[in-house]
Amino acid sequence: MTLNFRFAVVSDLHIALPHTVWSHPSRFHMVEVSIPALEIVFEHLEQQQLDFLLLPGDLTQDGEPDNHAWLQQRLAQLPFPVYVIPGNHDFETSIPGKQSITATDFPQYYRKFGYETAQELYYTQQVLPGLRLISLNSNHFNAQGKLVGRLDNDQLKWLHQILDQAEEDVVFVMVHHNVIEHIPHQSRHQLGQRYMLENAPELLQLLQDFGVQLVFTGHLHVQDVAQWQNIYEITTGSLVSYPHPYRIIQFHQDDSGQNWLKIESHRVEAVPDVPQLQQMSRQWIGDRSFPFMLHLLTQPPLNLPQIEAEKLAPHLRYFWADIAAGDALFEFPDLPVSAQRYFAKFGAIASDGKPLLIDNNTTLRL
Repeated sequence: MTLNFRFAVVSDLHIALPHTVWSHPSRFHMVEVSIPALEIVFEHLEQQQLDFLLLPGDLTQDGEPDNHAWLQQRLAQLPFPVYVIPGNHDFETSIPGKQSITATDFPQYYRKFGYETAQELYYTQQVLPGLRLISLNSNHFNAQGKLVGRLDNDQLKWLHQILDQAEEDVVFVMVHHNVIEHIPHQSRHQLGQRYMLENAPELLQLLQDFGVQLVFTGHLHVQDVAQWQNIYEITTGSLVSYPHPYRIIQFHQDDSGQNWLKIESHRVEAVPDVPQLQQMSRQWIGDRSFPFMLHLLTQPPLNLPQIEAEKLAPHLRYFWADIAAGDALFEFPDLPVSAQRYFAKFGAIASDGKPLLIDNNTTLRL
């Protein structure tokens, strides 16, 4: 029997009930649209005859109990199974005055959504005959007490055992932090490395050894499909950030046994109180981009003087918004040649220098 199933991915929901919305003026996330946007997505997904839904972390604004309670109750109303993992915003926030759940609380909220028998923040389930899902916890507190992306040794040992025993034809891995780089030098750049799994090479080698080809992540708030050897990582942008995307994916195994993955991306175009959501949210990121772009311009490898960087940063106002949308191609003729070449590398360009537009809609031959 050939495998043929349909599922969706919605990431970084950052659910915030109105009374919990954190109104800091510089926040990037439009959390006030989280619930109406999610309702629009669910209305669409309920018409798609899905086999299941993946939510790869950052389910809530900052781990608030009320937001977790609302979400688990809403997920229980869906007509298809849902599988979740925690993100770095889902428990034990460091924001003063914020009340959040603890890490050990998380599985209790989501017993119906992957954690039925799990004793840890990671689990595995046979989702369908022939398909196994392995859901990992990438939240790790280091020796300094800082929350970073990492799989601890116990989890890696467990993962090796699960992969060694798995009898299914196809294995999916879901984890919050990125495993493959989605922007140039992400694992080495100060701004990008915090979105990466610290021990990503170890995980990738383990997945390669057992023939796992598909990893689903979030965290970076961008639409991107990246590849390392024969492993694809599909990261999905945030529902509360431009362009408010989600994915519907079809897995198909043809008569010869070849596996195919057809990816379709959709956007929430409007919510009741924000009819021009796409335009407003792109502007939202642009209005907050100056400090971020200034940092990129003045730090390695460009190392531009502060005065010059301040003049150039406005030309890059929508740089991150365009990366978040996926399939971007960049030309900045007003920038120095070195900066033009640097930022062009962030575009959807293949190793041969040609455009490779696979971040939103594509079919992968696995």
